[in-house]
Amino acid sequence: MDASVWILNLVILAVVLAADLGRRKVTPMRLLRPVIVAVIIIPFFFKGAATSGRGLLLECAGLVVGLALGALAASFFRVSYDGEARRPVSWAGWPYAAVWIIVVAARIYFTYGASHVFSQQLGIWMLTNKITVGGLTDSLIFLSIAMLLGRTALLAAKARAATAHAQMVSAESAL
Repeated sequence: MDASVWILNLVILAVVLAADLGRRKVTPMRLLRPVIVAVIIIPFFFKGAATSGRGLLLECAGLVVGLALGALAASFFRVSYDGEARRPVSWAGWPYAAVWIIVVAARIYFTYGASHVFSQQLGIWMLTNKITVGGLTDSLIFLSIAMLLGRTALLAAKARAATAHAQMVSAESAL
């Protein structure tokens, strides 16, 4: 495994924590930024998906686990509607940051461990299961991107729900 996984993880962690910690407005750019980051990152780090076998299965598992972790992280978001600003706002604190930090640290440790701690055992497992280093790296990239995009989709859904609720309350109070 090379440094690309480290760089990818640290960039995603920095982008997410800078964008989400504390009270933040939910704007179109805030929702688009992770998509832009993914579009920029993928061509640099992604070399091509496995098209069959267990490598493809591992990449799909990376997507599913990433979406689940994104949902877990998003569960620590609070989203409400700020009537004065006329827009949804989110709040995320240390539990949210802890999910991201733990996941990123685990991915970085796995990358380190794959080269320095359990490389022989991992190599045997990969050989037995016919998984290439590229397939394993891609599954980690898919996990990272899916977590980022899953969190963004849930933030957008929560913001939309908070806005709809505020509009409904406003309409009821106008009656």
